[in-house]
Amino acid sequence: MVKKIKIGLIQSKSLGTIESNIDLAIKNIKKAAKKKAKIICLPELFLNNYFCQTESHSNFKLAEKIPGKTSRIFCKLAKELRIVLNITMFEKRTSGFYHNTSIIISEKWEYFI
Repeated sequence: MVKKIKIGLIQSKSLGTIESNIDLAIKNIKKAAKKKAKIICLPELFLNNYFCQTESHSNFKLAEKIPGKTSRIFCKLAKELRIVLNITMFEKRTSGFYHNTSIIISEKWEYFI
C-alpha cells in the first residue's frame, strides 16, 4: 500500500529583517502543518532578500554558523509540529568559507536543540 504524504511549499516575500522573516516563516509553517503537510519547504535563503545574483563581500555578514540561532529555532518547531522542514541558509563554515546550504530537519532530530 502506498502512503501519501502532503508536502507544503511556501513562497513568501522578504519583510526586510531577519526577525520578521523568521516570524513569517513560522506563521506559514504552522499554517501548512494545520493543513496536514508533513514535509514543508521554505524559499531559498528566506532570511533576507535573495542576494546571490552577484558576489558582494558585504553579504558575508549575513552568514550564520550551523548549528546556530536559526537552525535551533526550526529544529524546535519541527519537533513541536511533528514535521520535516527543508530550509536554506547562508552558512559560514569558517572564515572565508561560505555556502548556500540546505538543511533537512526531521521531527526526530535533536542535534541542534
